Amino acid sequence: MEKTVRETIAQSNSVLITDPEEKQKIARSILEALQDWFAITESREEYIRSSAGQPFFAAFMENSPVGFLCLKETGDATVELAVMGVLKNCHRQGIGKNLFSAAKEYAVKQGYEFMQVKTVQMGLYDDYDATNRFYQALGFRELEVFPGLWDEANPCQIYVMSLRRQQTFQDLVSRRRSYRGRFKPGRVPREDLTAIMQAGLDAPSGCNKQTTSLIAVDDPELLEKLRAVIQPPVGETAPAIICVLTRRITAYRDRCFSVQDYSAAIENMLLAAASLGYGSCWYEGHITDTDRIGDQMAKILGVPEEYELVCFLPVGIPESAAVPPKKKSFEERACFNGFFLH
Repeated sequence: MEKTVRETIAQSNSVLITDPEEKQKIARSILEALQDWFAITESREEYIRSSAGQPFFAAFMENSPVGFLCLKETGDATVELAVMGVLKNCHRQGIGKNLFSAAKEYAVKQGYEFMQVKTVQMGLYDDYDATNRFYQALGFRELEVFPGLWDEANPCQIYVMSLRRQQTFQDLVSRRRSYRGRFKPGRVPREDLTAIMQAGLDAPSGCNKQTTSLIAVDDPELLEKLRAVIQPPVGETAPAIICVLTRRITAYRDRCFSVQDYSAAIENMLLAAASLGYGSCWYEGHITDTDRIGDQMAKILGVPEEYELVCFLPVGIPESAAVPPKKKSFEERACFNGFFLH
């Protein structure tokens, strides 16, 4: 048997496996442990069989495989992420991202221009919804849904990604949109809500007074109570909302920067939500008007009097694409070394 070669991929903890037998052994150990995703025996065995002849990347912990990824050429310029699996108790530890980074680096070096991946359409199964969000967070974009490619119960969602240049932070900022439409059913995982809120808490605050606090609400009964006081209704189909609280804490002399603090936190959370594939919007004026809806929401949530509920963000998977607003040109709003706007 040919000696196994493990080539460490630059800037990744994943390794390229070249021995066909080891590929199949790793694929079997991972896929058979992931019955929630790979329950159909025929399909699972086909993935294992095909892995022997495909570019194959594996991740290890204490010399035991915990995840793998295979690529498959589908055209002169296109490669497919054919199959990927990470043991469930190793999810959300960066293993999948490391595997993908290694595979993407390999694909770029081989001259491919595009990568595609198939999964079950969003909104049907929690496990596959998490998979969709993972691909979206990597930078994949929706191409098309093929309802009959597999079967009626599992409509196939195809995602694509350009390999010509990596997605940058500027791309994320440019494509983020305020979403005010309806949301698809299905809960938002607590780990995603935590990640979004952590992004908000990581925002800067004046003199580090940390005047901003957050409450995520995903309990259906509590959401209904909050929706009952939000009139006219906005974000009413969102499976979760994040409420933004502020306190007036003096930074120095009589200066307080609470507005700046929670504004920075909100922008961080909107970007974090977009990076995870969620739609959201900043609702502040709607609840801080003369009818003081924010105060009613705060009472329902048991918020102490020294805090003010100033904003809430609905979080969920959008049913439709957000309409991009018309923006003025750079030259109309920005200049160098003095005011030269027209």
